[in-house]
Amino acid sequence: MSGSLFVVAAPSGAGKSTLVNALLAREPGVCLSVSYTSRGPRPGEVDGQHYHFVSRERFEAMAANGDFFEYFVVHGDLKGTARQAVEPLLAAGRDVLLEIDWQGARKVRQMVPEAVLIFILPPSRVELERRLRSRAQDSDEVIARRLADSREEMRHAFEFDFVVVNDVFERALEDLRAIVRGQRVRVAVQKDRLATLLENLIA
Repeated sequence: MSGSLFVVAAPSGAGKSTLVNALLAREPGVCLSVSYTSRGPRPGEVDGQHYHFVSRERFEAMAANGDFFEYFVVHGDLKGTARQAVEPLLAAGRDVLLEIDWQGARKVRQMVPEAVLIFILPPSRVELERRLRSRAQDSDEVIARRLADSREEMRHAFEFDFVVVNDVFERALEDLRAIVRGQRVRVAVQKDRLATLLENLIA
């Protein structure tokens, strides 16, 4: 039996990482695949926990070697998911979550059609800008670029299976949990595990 692959994407500032961390805390059966990136760590970010931080040269070498499940340029930096961080877990029946962008999600859908794709939206552009500025991590120029990029990112929301609006945090979190729990009780996911039970019930 294989596990389920969940993909969560959002524009910067939508609260994706905060929601994902809360989901992982309340749904311990889901494990997060930590992406690789060629950018440097932001204040408070830990290598191996938030990202695997590598040089651009090493990232490009890994890509040339076919080590990535998916990778793309995001805000000028390379980001990608290593195959070894996903495929063995799925094969072992673990649920895996990828926190990536819409381009990566599209690539995952091509490779794993049964993956569950979730897009997080902010409640408004005003709130999106407020959240970006409240992080106090980026310059005005970077924030302006992220806001401009967010328009293109949000145009792809309907390519996903589910859209969650992160207005009231607890409600958005419960929506995420409902998606995960719903996937776990689908027949396609439970079929092998329930075969013996069903056989005994109808014998």
